[in-house]
Amino acid sequence: MKIKSICCIGAGYVGGPTMAVIAKNNPHLKITIVDINQARIDAWNDVDVSKLPIYEPGLADIVKETRGKNLFFSTDIDAAIDEAEMIFISVNTPTKTYGKGKGMAADLKYIELCARNIANVAKTDKIVVEKSTLPVRTAEAIKSILHNTGNNINFHILSNPEFLAEGTAIEDLLNPDRVLIGGECEEAIEALANIYSSWVADDRILRTNLWSSELSKLTANAFLAQRISSINSISELCELTGANVNEVAKAIGMDSRIGSKFLKASVGFGGSCFQKDILNLVYIARSYGLTEVADYWEQVIIMNDHQKRRFSDRLIKTLYNTVSGKKIALLGWAFKKDTNDTRESAAIYVADHLLNEQANISVFDPKVPHTKVQTDLNYLNTRSEAENESGAISVDSAYEAANDAHAIAIMTEWDEFKTYDWKTIYSKMKKPAFIFDGRNILDKSEMENIGFDYYSIGQ
Repeated sequence: MKIKSICCIGAGYVGGPTMAVIAKNNPHLKITIVDINQARIDAWNDVDVSKLPIYEPGLADIVKETRGKNLFFSTDIDAAIDEAEMIFISVNTPTKTYGKGKGMAADLKYIELCARNIANVAKTDKIVVEKSTLPVRTAEAIKSILHNTGNNINFHILSNPEFLAEGTAIEDLLNPDRVLIGGECEEAIEALANIYSSWVADDRILRTNLWSSELSKLTANAFLAQRISSINSISELCELTGANVNEVAKAIGMDSRIGSKFLKASVGFGGSCFQKDILNLVYIARSYGLTEVADYWEQVIIMNDHQKRRFSDRLIKTLYNTVSGKKIALLGWAFKKDTNDTRESAAIYVADHLLNEQANISVFDPKVPHTKVQTDLNYLNTRSEAENESGAISVDSAYEAANDAHAIAIMTEWDEFKTYDWKTIYSKMKKPAFIFDGRNILDKSEMENIGFDYYSIGQ
């Protein structure tokens, strides 16, 4: 089965980069990314590629190379579905905020809407690919909708979860550890495998059943998040015993059975996947009556929440048990460096805690727009929008954020933070001047020699 035309529904963090890389490596394919959000599509089509809605190193260059040749962005969803032989579903699957499963289960309403749209529009056989991260057995629901409301045509459902990490998404896509394709129809599986084989070695393309593929994605994210919560739990013990968490992490990471990745202590993990996927895993386990399994994975989230709260509590305690009326500079708002994604960022929750204590927050992030800071705080719904606007501002530089600040909290590990003139920053701050390094990126001795009272995670 030779695929000539692909449609991707959803122009977000997964769909955009993935389809761009596929387009780059398959110039014979016509790929159309569609979305109902006109502003987002306009941004993807902007002549100035620096204005793409997603910031990922290397993405702008690939979009510039392929856009208008074999990569297209549109809001005409029906036309793209009709033309395509293969359709990727890459829409958001947030945690439910209502009804049964609220706060844990994945909200699949956008997935169902996509399936019904495909069923209504399709006039020829289609391969439908789950690209969004979904609960195990979701393909069953998609299959039911397509086969019962379709136009007597054949639909083949595949699961092809993404394993890219934001900030390194393009490199992850160009040189993947593995490409996972789950399905029931061998011909459909090979049709998708052939697309990836234009740049991925065949021994890295794994073929499984649908349910293994769906569950593998949730499990991979759960294992990665578990490692972060594990080292963060040890960081608290280090602070009380005199051990250094960086030294502990290095020592255990040199064990080949453990490895060194995801053992960096921090203020806590964020992003669109880890918390959502673990909560989803917990919900699925509970729905099958697996209480011990659910409790085990839920502890990863509990530890992560504890780490964020512990960080802000330590800041407050160190500043003489009150931050009321004090200016606190937060450096970084994105959940990690090299991305403008702020979903579940630790900075949001630390800021919220400090605002509850009546602190004045000044935020600088090199890639996050000013309006996003307010949007993220308002989404928590813990105070009025007016209170958020008066309590937290976003500024254009770290130096501005630090001016007259009582303390700096480093929330994102942006490389540029290491290059700043910290002597100048120190001179602009109230004394004593505090740094709370939530990412352990600065040199403790250097900061203390300048005059800072320096606190880090796990030291």
